[in-house]
Amino acid sequence: MEPRWASELGDTVREACGVFGVWGHPDAAHAAYCGLYALQHRGQESAGIVASDGSQVLSHKGMGLVSEVFDDERVASLPGHIAIGHVRYSTSGSSRLVNAQPIVVRYRGGTLALAHNGNLVNAGLLRERLEADGSIFQTTVDTEVLAHLVARSRRPTLEEALAEAFREVRGGYAVVVMSERELLAARDPNGFRPLALGRFPDGAWVVASETCAFDSTGAEFVREVQPGELLIIDDKGPRSIQAVQPGKPALCVFEYIYLARPDSNLEGRNVHVVRKALGRRLAIDYPVEADIVTGVPDSSISAASGYAEEAGIPYELGLVKNRYIGRTFIQPTTSARSFGVQMKLNPLRKVVEGRRVVLVDDSIVRGTTSRRIVSLLREAGAREVHMRISSPPYRYPCYYGIDTSAEGELIAESRSVEEIRQAVGADSLHYLTTQALHEVVTGLPDWPVAERCCMACFTGNYPVAVEGAPRKYDLEETLDPAVGKG
Repeated sequence: MEPRWASELGDTVREACGVFGVWGHPDAAHAAYCGLYALQHRGQESAGIVASDGSQVLSHKGMGLVSEVFDDERVASLPGHIAIGHVRYSTSGSSRLVNAQPIVVRYRGGTLALAHNGNLVNAGLLRERLEADGSIFQTTVDTEVLAHLVARSRRPTLEEALAEAFREVRGGYAVVVMSERELLAARDPNGFRPLALGRFPDGAWVVASETCAFDSTGAEFVREVQPGELLIIDDKGPRSIQAVQPGKPALCVFEYIYLARPDSNLEGRNVHVVRKALGRRLAIDYPVEADIVTGVPDSSISAASGYAEEAGIPYELGLVKNRYIGRTFIQPTTSARSFGVQMKLNPLRKVVEGRRVVLVDDSIVRGTTSRRIVSLLREAGAREVHMRISSPPYRYPCYYGIDTSAEGELIAESRSVEEIRQAVGADSLHYLTTQALHEVVTGLPDWPVAERCCMACFTGNYPVAVEGAPRKYDLEETLDPAVGKG
C-alpha cells in the first residue's frame, strides 16, 4: 500500500513553513498578518499569530489559508507592539490544529511563543530524553522540543536559555521567538533555512523567512540573519550574539530553484534572476530544435523565459494554471492525482497544436505530474515535447526542512535519465548538472571544493550528519499515528 504521506506529495517538494516577527509596531498583529500573506506560498495548511502588548500575550491559529484563519476582527483582537506569525505546510492528511504554530508555553520565566521553519535531525532523540525526564509533549513538531529545552534551562535570561538550546539541536532551522517584551530570531549554524532582518520607516523591526514579506508590509531590508546568530530585539534596539559557531555554508539550493518567491532576494541575489540564469544555462548545455518554449506555472516561468531568450525560440503561455484549486485535488490514488493535475493545469491547444514544445520545469520528484503534463500537451496536439529541468535529478530525501518522498519514492533514485524520459513520455529529457547549478547560483566555478549551498537532495552529501535521524513521518507514526506532523 502506498504510504499515506507519499500520496499527498504530488510531484514536487513542499516547504515546511514560513515565519515572521515584528517588534515596535503599533499594530504588530496586522503587520504579521500582511507578512504571512506574502509568505503564503511557504505554507498553506495552517496559520497563526501571537501578539504581546508588553504585559499579556494573546494568540490565534487555525487550519487553512491566512485569509481563512484571520479577518479584521480576529486581527484586531490581538493588540500589541510585538507579534510573531507562522504559516505551515505539512504533508500528512491527518494534520491537526494541535500542530499549528506558533507554539505558546508558560514557564517560570513567563510566556514564550515560538515559530519554526526547518527540521531538527536529532529531535527524536532529544524528545525521548526530555520525556524520560518528565516532559509532556502536546504536538509532534520539532518546535516543541525547543520549547521544552528552553523551559528546562537554568540559564538566567531567555537569550541564554535559547543559545543553550541551539547548541543541543542539529539540523536546519529559522526560528522566531517572543516573550512579553522581547522578539528573538535565530538561524541554524549552516544557514539551511533563510531568515532576514528588516526595518519599518517608523523604526519598528521585522524578521521574515523572505524579503518579499518586507515589500508587502512597507519595511526595508537591512541584512540577513547570519548562520548561528541569535538576534535579540527589545526597547534598546537590536543586538546579537553568536549562539552557535557557524559551520559550512549550506543554504538550501531549492530556495533558488523552487521554494522562494521570485521577487525575494537570497544572499544578495534576486530569485527570478537566478532562475532565469538557470534556464539560460539549460539552453546552452542542452539545445534542441523547437517551435516554442513554455514553463510549468508558476515556479518554472522564470527558467523557461531564460531558456527561450538564450535559445532564440519564442516563449509562449502553453499551460494555464487554475489558481483556485488547492490541495483538495492532491488525492490518494493515481487516477485522482491525474484528475487533479488536469484540473490545475490546462494546455492552450491553439498555442501547442502541431508544434515542437520545449517544456521547462524546476524538478521531477516522483514523475506522476510530469507524465500527466506531457500527456496533456500531446492530447492538445503538440508534435514533440522536450523536457528541460532546471535542477539535477532529485535522488535523496531532505532532512533539513523540506518534505519530500522517502527513498524508494523518488523516481531518479534508481532510474537513469533515459528511463525517466520513457516514464514521463517526453521526446527528450535533460537536467542541469550539479556543477552547472552551483556555478549559476553562487558564481563559483570550483564545485565541489567551494560548495556553498546544500545540494544533498541531488548528491547525497549531507552537510550535517543524518545517520539514524527519522523522517518526520517516522517520528509521527512512532508517537501517535493519528496526529499530523509539522
